[in-house]
Amino acid sequence: MGTSVTISDASEQDAEQILKLQYLCYQGEAELYGDYTLAPLTQTLDDLRTELNRGRVLVARLGDEVVGSVRGTVDEDGTASLVNLIVHPRMQRHGLGGRLLAAIEARLAEDLAAKRYRLFTGHRSQGNMRLYRKYGYAQVGTEEISRRLSLVRMEKEAAPRAFVASA
Repeated sequence: MGTSVTISDASEQDAEQILKLQYLCYQGEAELYGDYTLAPLTQTLDDLRTELNRGRVLVARLGDEVVGSVRGTVDEDGTASLVNLIVHPRMQRHGLGGRLLAAIEARLAEDLAAKRYRLFTGHRSQGNMRLYRKYGYAQVGTEEISRRLSLVRMEKEAAPRAFVASA
């Protein structure tokens, strides 16, 4: 390809590309669950712009094109909620999802003092669960949303932060 993928903070100008990519990426999930009303498919551009101002949003870029994204917030107890990890279908299975996951975890620990990470995925989304397990997440619960969809809650503790002693 000649151009490498970079990961950086999303900007207001990325909102439209993120929303289009999100719509593309969630088509498979919608088909898997027989539900095209999943929140990522019905989110508006204004709602996404609001999210850009809360927590952290990262994008993966190939040149000027947004080919991946992930969002995260941290609550008052230090629990980071990670949502909408997406990678363009042509870029999947090359480690980009893992890079985005590691990057958002690092950013939330560094900037917002995250102590643990939590995310949700659909019960039939085996590829997602495989990725999350590979990065240390364990299933800690399941919530039935509808007859067709249960959300699997997965969590992991943040790595202990190293402290540098000063003389």
